[in-house]
Amino acid sequence: MFTKLRNKFLLLNLSVTSGVIILAFGFVYFITYSNLQADIRERLRARPEAQMRVASAESMAGRPEEQGGVQSAVRNVVANGAGTFQVEVDEDGRIVRIESAVNLPEDVYRELAAIAWNNRDTDKVITADNREWRYAVSPIRIQVVGEDGVPLAVEQHNYNILFLDVTEMNGTLARLLATLLLVGIGTLVVIAAVSLYFANRAIRPIREAWEKQKQFVADASHELKTPLSIIRANCDALAASREDTIQNQMKWIEYIRAGADRMARLVQDLLILARTDDERAGPNPVRFNISQVVDRVARSMEAAAAGKGLSVTRSVEPDLIASGDPDGISQVAAILLDNAIKYANPDGWIALSLARSGRRIVFSITNSGPGIAKEDLPRVFDRFFRADRSRAHQDGSYGLGLSIAQSIIRRHGSEIRVRSEENAATTFSFSLAAGSPSAARIE
Repeated sequence: MFTKLRNKFLLLNLSVTSGVIILAFGFVYFITYSNLQADIRERLRARPEAQMRVASAESMAGRPEEQGGVQSAVRNVVANGAGTFQVEVDEDGRIVRIESAVNLPEDVYRELAAIAWNNRDTDKVITADNREWRYAVSPIRIQVVGEDGVPLAVEQHNYNILFLDVTEMNGTLARLLATLLLVGIGTLVVIAAVSLYFANRAIRPIREAWEKQKQFVADASHELKTPLSIIRANCDALAASREDTIQNQMKWIEYIRAGADRMARLVQDLLILARTDDERAGPNPVRFNISQVVDRVARSMEAAAAGKGLSVTRSVEPDLIASGDPDGISQVAAILLDNAIKYANPDGWIALSLARSGRRIVFSITNSGPGIAKEDLPRVFDRFFRADRSRAHQDGSYGLGLSIAQSIIRRHGSEIRVRSEENAATTFSFSLAAGSPSAARIE
C-alpha cells in the first residue's frame, strides 16, 4: 500500500516536472529555431533586392546570352556574402553565369542549380559536397534606357538562384537539441532521486503511524479479550446453577463485576488517549500552583507506598507557578508516582523533586528497583507496552499510563524523559514553563 502511494507521488511529481521541463526547453529551442530561420530568410530576401540591372536599348537588341553591356550590381553583393553563391539561369534552367564566394566543383554548382530550379516553388534544404544549402529563386529585371538615359521599359530577363550555406546553423540547432535532451534527462534523473528520497521521508511517518495503529488495535483487542472471557466464563457458571440463590452465586457475580470494571478502565484510558492525541483539543493554559498539585498527589499515595514499605522523600519547592492544564499535570504526576510505587522493589525508596530551573519548572521522580533494560527504554511510552510481561495483569494495568502521561506533556510543549540503570534506579522527568505568581490560580 505504501509503496503504491510512494510510486503515485513519484509519478505525479515527475509528470509535472517533465511537463515544465519540456515546456521550458521547448520554448528555448523554438525561440532559437525561429531566430535562425528568420535570419536565413532575411539573408535570402536581401539578395534578390539587388537583382535589378540597367541596359541600353542597343544591348538588348543582341542575343540574350550576350549581355556584355549589362551593368550588374550582383557581383558586389556576392563578394561581400560569406558562405553564399548565386547562379544565373535562363528560362529553361540552363546556367548562364556563376558567381560564388565559396570554392566548389563545377559539377556541384550544376547539381545544386538543377535541383533548385526544379523545386523553385518550394523551400527546402539541399545537401551537396557535405554541406547544407538553402536557396531562393528570383527573376532578374532589366531597366531598358534610351540613348538620352530616359527609362524606356522594365523587362524580366533570366533568373537568379541565391544559395546560402546553412550547415553551421543546422549544426547549432542539432547541438542545442542534444544538449537540451541530455540536460533534461539528467535533470529528471536528479529530480527522481531527490523525489524518491523525500517521498520515502514523507511516507515514513505515515507508515509508522499505520503500524502503530494496527498494533494498537491488536493490543486493545487482546486486552479486551481477557475481561470478556472472565465475564463469559462466569455467566456460564451462573447459567449452570439456575436453582441457586443470588447469595450463593455472589462469587461469580463479583468476578463479572471485576471484569466489567477492568473493561471500563480500559475504555476510559482509550478515551483519554484519544482526547490527548487530538491536537485541536489542546489545553487552555492557566497559571496554577504546581507545588500544591504535586503535594496533593503525593499525599494521596502515601498509603500505597507505605503498603510496600517504601521510603518516600519529597523535595517540593513551595509556591511554584506553572503555565498549563492543572488537571492534566495532576494526572501526569499521579501516573508517574503510581508507576514508581508499582516498580520499586519492596522496602525500597522513592525520591520526588519539584524545583525551578531558570524559566522552567522541573519535575522528577526516581525509584529504586530492577530498572528498565536498555533495549526497552525507547518503547516505555508505547501503548500497551510492559517491560515486565510476567506482571501483565497482576496490577490491573494495561500499559497505557505512561502513554497518556507523555501525550499530556507533549500537549504542553515538552517531553517526559527517562533514565534507568538496571538493578539500581529509574528516573522520569519533565519540565514546564514557569508562570507569574500574581496571576496564579489557587489549587
